[in-house]
Amino acid sequence: MRVCFRANVEIQESTASDPVDCMKYVVVTGGVLSGLGKGVTASSIGVLLKSAGLRVTAVKIDPYLNSDAGTMSPFEHGEVFVLDDGGEVDLDLGNYERFLDVCLTSENNITTGKVYDNVIQKERRGDYLGKTVQVIPHITNEIQEWIERVAHIPSDGNGKVPDACVIELGGTVGDIESAPFIEALRQFQFRVGQDNVCFVHVSLIPVMGPVGEQKTKPTQHTVKDLRGLGINPHMLVCRSKSPLIDETRQKVSAFCHVPPEAVISAHDVSNIYQVPIMLDSQGVAGMLSEMLGFKLPSKRPMLEDWKAMADHVDSLEDAEEVHIATVGKYTGLSDSYLSVIKALQHSSFKVNRKLVIDWIESAELDEETAGTDPEAHAAAWELLKAADGILVPGGFGIRGIEGKIKAAEYARESGTPYLGVCLGLQVATIEFCRNVLGLERANSTEFDEDTPNPAVVFMPEISKTHMGGTMRLGTKPTPFLVDDCKMRRLYDGVNHVDERHRHRYEVNPDLIGQIESAGLKYVGKDETGERCEIMELEGHPYFVGTQYHPEFKSRPDKPSPPYLGLLRASSGMDV
Repeated sequence: MRVCFRANVEIQESTASDPVDCMKYVVVTGGVLSGLGKGVTASSIGVLLKSAGLRVTAVKIDPYLNSDAGTMSPFEHGEVFVLDDGGEVDLDLGNYERFLDVCLTSENNITTGKVYDNVIQKERRGDYLGKTVQVIPHITNEIQEWIERVAHIPSDGNGKVPDACVIELGGTVGDIESAPFIEALRQFQFRVGQDNVCFVHVSLIPVMGPVGEQKTKPTQHTVKDLRGLGINPHMLVCRSKSPLIDETRQKVSAFCHVPPEAVISAHDVSNIYQVPIMLDSQGVAGMLSEMLGFKLPSKRPMLEDWKAMADHVDSLEDAEEVHIATVGKYTGLSDSYLSVIKALQHSSFKVNRKLVIDWIESAELDEETAGTDPEAHAAAWELLKAADGILVPGGFGIRGIEGKIKAAEYARESGTPYLGVCLGLQVATIEFCRNVLGLERANSTEFDEDTPNPAVVFMPEISKTHMGGTMRLGTKPTPFLVDDCKMRRLYDGVNHVDERHRHRYEVNPDLIGQIESAGLKYVGKDETGERCEIMELEGHPYFVGTQYHPEFKSRPDKPSPPYLGLLRASSGMDV
């Protein structure tokens, strides 16, 4: 058995049953502007690699100075995705987990803040032996070492080292923040061997003028910038509204130093799951196998199953609609609830319904809005009452909280299926305390520190002085306390569930007995038996809540059980 040595990392050569002999890397960069779909491109490439029989992992590089995404506003950055180990990371890691069906760690999200913190700690320990610490080589070496280390962490549950790692560099080429990472990736190709790295650059082909001419100059310029920084892309993924015409492909090829077949059209498709199929139809998998030296099987059952799923999603355009009213305060930016949207979609695939999400700004359900903006208030209530089901997702802060409480009240009284996630469970508890137990001023201490009836309280072990990484985070076990209930049935009768958390507040343990005696049952609690995790209302078709965030573990072919229950109940099916 030959041994492959890369940067002091000893890697056993694969056996005959394994597809590769050294780690393979696909680096995805972007140019022109953000939001072109680098994350989806990286995830789709991962699907193609996995369909070839490779074990695949992923790394997201975010050039911002924050240590992680935990303290960033959803309006600015989209949702904070939470991993098993409690890492608060970029939402693209959610795309990787859903597409590749893997479980990543906080180490799979590299930020400038993390890199510089590591280097400074090493300098303080004297690891650099008195050298002047500089971007090159110390920062760039740290980045390379981090990538190589994380690439070898098993992520698919079988304990085996991955064969390939897809690396996405956030931002665009030319950003000041990205410069150290670009240089590190330039060096990285020589560190691990150029035959083991493929650079994929995502760019824009805008359509201009009355005749709809596809313009190549933006792509030409961004590739020129990238090549000037020492990276020659092997493949260009060109975003455009419509498929690239042959003239455009030839022109990009001529000016960007890539063969025509490596200029890939990434045009608009009917649904996101068609992207891997679109890339494969243009020979991307075959080109990757040639560049990286792995065998592409003649039959790829995984890709066939993926195509069947993507086609099934298309078929639901003509299916019966199911309307889910989603009540939140970040409704103006759907990325703030990206995992929630995906979990609802995955469940709609399972129940064969066309999902319609009716977004409702929670503040518009408030009585206060009835006075200041009666039209918005009336429209919000009309949407809520017309919905087949109601969802109140997680969130923080007092804005719009009374509207969320009103939504829970309506769902409880009308018999409309309801799912409350994290804060959604808490507002349902507050509403129940006010209107069923008669505790009129019941509230969370998050919103009223002086409430005489604290239904939700700050968890005693949580820091009040530091924001980042101080919540109850990551996967925790939740044992079921009853033999038969809706949620346990949805989880196939298991004794406990392992789901991901992100919260600072909990239902007041002192009120649980009183609440449960009135019919709102906490059928699942934490391993201590004290912290409430899963609630169900007796006698209601589907009125449930989870303190955890089940959307983070939802997969296209394995929808999250609480969301599936909501979609089933909202579609008139038994739960």
